Order: sequence, then C-alpha cells, then structure tokens
Amino acid sequence: MSNPLTLSKEEAKALIARHVGIDRVPNKFSIITDTTDFFKVEYDDVMILGDETYWIKRCEKEGRFGLDEEPKFWVRRAIDLADGSIKIIKLVFYEKFETRIADVVIKCFRSPKKEARILNLVADHPRFMHGHSVNDSAGNNVRILEFIPGPRLDQIVENVVDSHEDYFYNHFPALLDRYIELVEAIKYLHDQGEKHGDIRRDHVLFDRERKIYRWIDFDYNFMHGESMWSFDLIGLGNIIIFLTGRGDVLVGDLYYTQRALYDTLWGEDLSISYKNRVANVKKIYPYIPDSLNRILLHFSQGARIFYENTAQMLDDLASARADLSP
Repeated sequence: MSNPLTLSKEEAKALIARHVGIDRVPNKFSIITDTTDFFKVEYDDVMILGDETYWIKRCEKEGRFGLDEEPKFWVRRAIDLADGSIKIIKLVFYEKFETRIADVVIKCFRSPKKEARILNLVADHPRFMHGHSVNDSAGNNVRILEFIPGPRLDQIVENVVDSHEDYFYNHFPALLDRYIELVEAIKYLHDQGEKHGDIRRDHVLFDRERKIYRWIDFDYNFMHGESMWSFDLIGLGNIIIFLTGRGDVLVGDLYYTQRALYDTLWGEDLSISYKNRVANVKKIYPYIPDSLNRILLHFSQGARIFYENTAQMLDDLASARADLSP
C-alpha cells in the first residue's frame, strides 16, 4: 500500500473550494483516515484513502422491503476532490444471516474482498458497476464506485401505467431483451468462477448516460451447498417473474380483488422464494406464452427440475423470446 496522503484542514478547505466555491466550504469537519467505526464518519468530513481524497456527503438508503428511508451508514455518497465527480464509497461492514429457499438453508455474509475482486474482473464489462478498492490506514478494504445516474429496474417497471396486456405486448419484449443481456453478464461471472451473491431487481440500475442496464452490489457471498450458483439463479428467477407480472402478483391482492382467480391457485403455483407471490403467472394472464411460463415454473414451489447454470436458462429464454412479437 502506498503511503497515505497527509492533508491539513486548510489544504482540505482549499480542495473543497476549488470544486464548490469558498462560500460552501464547511467550517467544521474531520479528516478521516481510519474508517473502522463508520458511524463516526460525518457529513462534510474529508476522507483520505491512500493518495485519494473524498468529501463525504449523505448516506445511501435501502431501496426495498419497506426500508426506503433506512440509511446505510457504511455506504456514503462523496465528491472526489481530484476531479469533482460523484462517487459511492462502501466501507467495511461485516454481516451474516441465513435465508431459506424451500427446505434449503443458505448462509449469506458480506465480503468486501470478494466485491473488490469482482470489480477488478468486470472493469471492462459494461453491464456491471465499475470502481476500485483501496485500503484505509487501518487496512480496511474500501470500495470506491462510479456513480450510475438513473433509476432502478423495479421503479421503471412499476411506473408503466398501461394495463398488463398492453405492458406485456408493448413494453415487455424490450425488457426481456435487456434482461437476457443481464443474464449473459451473470454467466460471464459464473464462467470466471465468481457469483454476484445478491441478485435482486433493485440491484439493477438503468444508466441514463450509457442507455444500458447494469448490475450493482457484489459484496454478498453465500455458502452454496450443492450448486455454486444456486442462489444467483434463484435471484434471476425472482426478477423474470417480476418482469412478466409487471410487478409482484400477490396472493393477498388476488384474494380481495380477484377472488375467482385466487380460488384457482394451488401451493405449487407460488414462488419457491416468497410464498405470498404467484410464480405461475400464466394462470393470471393467460396470453403469456407457455415457453415463457415454463421458465417461471422452474422457480415455483411445484418445480421438480431446476436450472443448474445460466447457460440452461439462457437457452430457454431464447426460445421464449422467439415466441414474442418483435
């Protein structure tokens, strides 16, 4: 590791003023070189990582599961004082939890080094977020990420106001094309012996500048059991079910608004990941082609055959895409 940059507060103020003007330079801030206790990192602090300097701004926030206003104190937006660009800084946060898919318990944990390794791997791949890692003065692996301007995939889908049938015929084919590109990107990871680790629909951003969708957040890893990529494949399945249904088709909503359809459902029609979501979406929207619905059923509670790798899934996606209008 290179010798850390030393910076006085007056020098830090001069760097900030160069980008935002002297009137916006804060009077009080700390210079941070050790990020071990990320709760001590405050708004307007200046963070020195090796020979890089960042002006810390707000916390990023959790985007789903009812936590839209929940700050992630270990993920901070910052201004790069070298060029004024916006960066996302991910500090070291170790977390472990268990999740269950059917009868299988999957142990998940955060791995900053794994995310740093993947950032190096995908540095030239357009479908992933880009960035690099640098150790702070205490040896913590901090990841510096390029800011991606644009909304999440789930926000784009949920903002379509057409009926589901209009959505399916007029919007879904293009979304499916983009989704296939995203699955191909995950195959690239798997072919290199790596996994994403936290595939969710809110971990896909539409880059407004590049006009492409891109995967973010690679710091989760998991104990994979029989299949190294099983959890990644389940995540891909959850996304294609979401895209096909133009959102989650919830059992509770059907009970109150479409009772006749609700009465046709069996346990085998529901998602293997979320028992309150319908995976057999063709039961709700009968115009969905069988070739597409068969993909969804791989991720249902009634599934008897599962995808072993992304190549198998991509073969079925190609067949389903051929059955849709251009």
